[in-house]
Amino acid sequence: MSDNVPLTLPAAAARALCRELPRAPDFAAALQTIERVRQDLLGDGLLTVNHVRWPAPPADAPDAIDLQRIWSSRPAEYPVAGRKRKGLTPWTRQLLLCGEIFIGEGQPALQQVFDDSPLILSLGLRSVMNVPLLRAGACFATFNVLGTRPQWTALEKQQIELLAALALPWVAGHGAA
Repeated sequence: MSDNVPLTLPAAAARALCRELPRAPDFAAALQTIERVRQDLLGDGLLTVNHVRWPAPPADAPDAIDLQRIWSSRPAEYPVAGRKRKGLTPWTRQLLLCGEIFIGEGQPALQQVFDDSPLILSLGLRSVMNVPLLRAGACFATFNVLGTRPQWTALEKQQIELLAALALPWVAGHGAA
C-alpha cells in the first residue's frame, strides 16, 4: 500500500481498538466496535463482512464463487445472511483467488464491478476497498468498506487495512468460515 505515509489514529480510536475490542464478548460486539472506529475515521459509509463459499472440489478453478454476508453496518439495505454468486471476473480473481486488495474509486469503477451499483450509488457511496481475509494464504472472507468520497487517501487505505487485520480473528472464529 502506501509505505511513505505514517499510520496514525486519533487517541479515541486507538483506545477503542486496544482496550474495548479485546474485551468484546462476541463477534457482533467486536464488529460494532470496529464499525464505530471506522465511522470516526472515515465518516459515513458501509462496512460489510462476507464469508467466501468455495464450490465443491475441484476449487482450484471454480466457475463461480458464493459470498455470504455475515455482518453489515446497514442491515436494512445489506442484510446479514444475504448471498451473492460471483462469476470469474478480474475482481474475483484479484480479491478472492489471488488474495489481493481491491480498490474501486468513483462511480464508473463501482458500476463496472458491482451488480448492485445502483443501490450503492443511491446510498451516496462512491468508493470501495475490499480487503481479503486470509487463512493459510487463501481468502476465506472479505472485509468491505465503502465511503462517500470518490477516492481514498493513503492514510485511509492504511486505516482500513488495520481495521481488517483486527477483524480477522473475530471473523475466523465466527460460524463456519
